[in-house]
Amino acid sequence: MNRQIRRQMKQMQNLQNVLGKAQDELEMKTVEASAGGGAVTVVMTGQQKIKSIKIAPEVVDPEDVEMLQDLVMAAVSEAIDKSQGMASEHLGGLTGGLNIPGL
Repeated sequence: MNRQIRRQMKQMQNLQNVLGKAQDELEMKTVEASAGGGAVTVVMTGQQKIKSIKIAPEVVDPEDVEMLQDLVMAAVSEAIDKSQGMASEHLGGLTGGLNIPGL
């Protein structure tokens, strides 16, 4: 019984190491999403951290700030979806399909 517990503990440590490395890799990977035909572009990491937001000068209209806000929201939402998809794909094989919160 003791050996089995030690083996399971070792397997858990190995899984933690592999998942930690995979999360580090996701921090380095990015996705890009845009809205308004490229008027607003968002670059985000695999851990849903925004790296940059680019806004085309022609969409900056003081008379229509709401449109710009909508474009930014749409681009950020798409980037989050893409980033989560990339993370799920990247980590899915490691977790054996388990849905582990925070990963």
